[in-house]
Amino acid sequence: MNEKHFVINRLVRDYFVLTLASFIFAFAWEGFMIPNGMSAGGMMGLCTIIQYATGGLIQAQYSYFAINALLLIIAVLAMGIGFGFKTIYCIIMTSVAMQILGSIPAIHCIQGGFFFVRETLLIPIIAGALEAVGIGLVLRNGGSTGGTDIIALMVNKYWPVSLSTAFLVSDLIVCSLLLLLPEKHFADMCYGLVELVTFSLMIDMVVGGKKSSYQLLVFSDRYSEIADHIISRMDRGVTVLRAMGWFTRKERNVLLILISQKQFPALSRAIKDIDPKAFMSVSQTHNVYGEGFEEIKAGVHTHKKKQNENHD
Repeated sequence: MNEKHFVINRLVRDYFVLTLASFIFAFAWEGFMIPNGMSAGGMMGLCTIIQYATGGLIQAQYSYFAINALLLIIAVLAMGIGFGFKTIYCIIMTSVAMQILGSIPAIHCIQGGFFFVRETLLIPIIAGALEAVGIGLVLRNGGSTGGTDIIALMVNKYWPVSLSTAFLVSDLIVCSLLLLLPEKHFADMCYGLVELVTFSLMIDMVVGGKKSSYQLLVFSDRYSEIADHIISRMDRGVTVLRAMGWFTRKERNVLLILISQKQFPALSRAIKDIDPKAFMSVSQTHNVYGEGFEEIKAGVHTHKKKQNENHD
């Protein structure tokens, strides 16, 4: 009964935080970026460009929901990804939050409003910080905002392009699309780049950043269940190390896991559910190369050149 009560309390807490995070994310756009005709990267950036291009006929929250729904269907058909209910919940809640916040002019960063900012450059900085907090809280609680995350994952699966590169390219493309609108100029695109840089710096503080990965050592008597969960549910590899506790002089198996920052909250939760007594050692790393992580970008040509020289 206590365990069931604990699970219910955690679910309530998770969805409360996800709801709050969705409103923070929506406030970054409806409170600051959209009222000032600004855009940035990501799916929301694309949706704001659609709104500006249609003269407000297609609101960002509607295209955001529709495009994400289409991407989810394509991703499941192409990759069989189980995004989970939390991702769907965050997409729906973000659309609802944008609809609510968009209808409250008092909270918009406009002339005469409480949140009015005279220095235009500060607007994308504030928005980027708010977006980082919102998305960071979503990721920490096992959710996702979809959008370019889904596109990047599909690109990474079928082409040898790292996730960070896919994110960067997609964000730059979206920022550049703003220049296709006749009333927008190069300066408008630069505001979007400022928002992107602020977001990238802030997300490191909130949840570790898109490029970060974690190395875990997991000590548990139920190591086989944890390893099976990681392989079947998270599509990650696990290495089992044979170790000996010097105090007890008993041998035991230890799991060595390398996992992306986005999957870390879900993994830590799963380990705690499977074995509440499990012991974990977690180290953050920024240099993980290989399938599913960063592509090795240096040393290949040098190595081949040295081989050719040796043959000569």
